[in-house]
Formats: sequence, structure tokens, C-alpha cells
Amino acid sequence: MSTVGVMSHESEIDPELGEVLFEVRVVGNAVKVSALDPVTNIEVSIVGSAYASPYSLKMNALRKLRAAVIRNAQEQP
Repeated sequence: MSTVGVMSHESEIDPELGEVLFEVRVVGNAVKVSALDPVTNIEVSIVGSAYASPYSLKMNALRKLRAAVIRNAQEQP
């Protein structure tokens, strides 16, 4: 059984990111959380335990997205 949820979130951790789209997919004992920055079209995913709090999973995905956006900005000439 799989549950999917997509939500928009204004980042309180990093206001520079602005809107972040999350997709949460539960498959058995695992949860895949994808975070997308619609401005840069950068998407990252994490996989965690289905028993972890949704907040901690989303915050980990948000931190990974922030790092990817910064890394992408540094690589651009």
C-alpha cells in the first residue's frame, strides 16, 4: 500500500528558498520524501523510517535541498 501527499511549504528555516514542494510516499516500513525548489527546478529525495516523525523527515529533505541549491549556485559561472 502506498500513500502519496504533495504539499507546499514556505521555508521557515531558510527564507531565501521561498516555496518548497514536498511529496511524501509511504511504502511499507519506509517513507520517501522529495523536496523541490520550483525556482531552480532542483529536486532531492530522502528515505526514512515510516515511524519517524513527518516533521523530521521534511526538515531533513529541506536541509538537503538547501545544500543542493547552494552547491548549484556555486557551480554556476
